[in-house]
Amino acid sequence: QVQPVESAGGLVQAGGSLRLSCTASGRTFSSYTMGWFRQAPGKEREFVAAISWSGTSTDYADSVKDRFTISRDNAKNTVYLRMNSLKPEDTAVYYCAANPSNLRLRSATSYRYWGQGTQVTVAS
Repeated sequence: QVQPVESAGGLVQAGGSLRLSCTASGRTFSSYTMGWFRQAPGKEREFVAAISWSGTSTDYADSVKDRFTISRDNAKNTVYLRMNSLKPEDTAVYYCAANPSNLRLRSATSYRYWGQGTQVTVAS
């Protein structure tokens, strides 16, 4: 089992950058695919990015590709989301999640363990 806990949310201006961190307890952290999802008011939760157990494979939603970078440090049980060139449309609650399999990685239902979420607000 792993228990993700997000940190480093905040308020930034459009065009700015922010790095989110997610630290997960559990000795088997390195065996999980890790993902980031987000949910804006009035919208469904959407996939943002995912990273494989080894950190060698990544996947991004089209809306964030070339702006966001996901990475992980298994020695620290931590996954990161570096967000550059932020837009007001990126405003949402961001969730870190752990996926015990390598199937359906863009579907929220594939992720067994979830953090509480952290608010990211981008001012126009």
